[in-house]
Amino acid sequence: MKYLYIVDHAISFPSSEYGGLYNVIAETNEECFDLISNHYEYVGYDEYYPKLHENILKAEKFGLVDEEPSRIVESFTT
Repeated sequence: MKYLYIVDHAISFPSSEYGGLYNVIAETNEECFDLISNHYEYVGYDEYYPKLHENILKAEKFGLVDEEPSRIVESFTT
């Protein structure tokens, strides 16, 4: 079963301007993590990976009735 994750994640300024709200379709927390971390080139931001994992665990998660491809549906980032 796949889920719609609504993930709130930010890498604070002045380190970066990456961050915001991610709506992601994924089967597992790990797949959600991979989709978000690969969306931007997080090279040099490894220190924020634990926070991303934590934010995925705290994210709202809704089961999907229809089969959908895994992807970032929408993101609002700064």
